[in-house]
Amino acid sequence: MTTIIGVSLENRIEASVEFQRILTDYGCDIRTRLGLHPSKDNACSNKGIILLEVINNAEELKSELAKHWEVQTMVFD
Repeated sequence: MTTIIGVSLENRIEASVEFQRILTDYGCDIRTRLGLHPSKDNACSNKGIILLEVINNAEELKSELAKHWEVQTMVFD
C-alpha cells in the first residue's frame, strides 16, 4: 500500500529545520519527496507544499506532521 501525504507549509523557511527532522526520523518509510513553491522574478515564496510518497508507517508520520502543519492524504492499493 502506498500513501501520498501532502503538507502545506505557510512559513517554509522557518519550518524547514523541524520538518527535515521529522522526515529524517521517517526516512526509510518515504520513497519520494517533492517540494513545490511559487517563485517569480528570482524570489521564492515562503509558502509551499510538500508531497511525500510513503510506503510504511504512513499514519504515524501523518499524525506527527499534523501536530505542526495542515496535512492531507490519499491511499493507493
